[in-house]
Amino acid sequence: MYLEIVSPEATLFSSEVDSVVVPGVNGEFEMLKNHAPIVSLLKSGTIKIKTHSQSHLEFDDLHARLVPHNDDKKILTVKIDSGTIEMKDNKVIVLAD
Repeated sequence: MYLEIVSPEATLFSSEVDSVVVPGVNGEFEMLKNHAPIVSLLKSGTIKIKTHSQSHLEFDDLHARLVPHNDDKKILTVKIDSGTIEMKDNKVIVLAD
């Protein structure tokens, strides 16, 4: 599935991924390929991205930080203050604050 994380300042992440875990307002939830269409609000927390390769580079852009999680270079994290998420047709878009 394809994941795109966008902030008002920049596109923070854009790539194929295996799964994504987000901080929903009613609790954390995970989306995998072929997940049912969904639109949800997000609260302050960490988005965890599982990639299928180690080719993603660490970066620090404005207030976002995408880093390997617990020394596992296939799991990346980015902290958000709030946002919304939409998944449809194996494309996930996160609008993050």
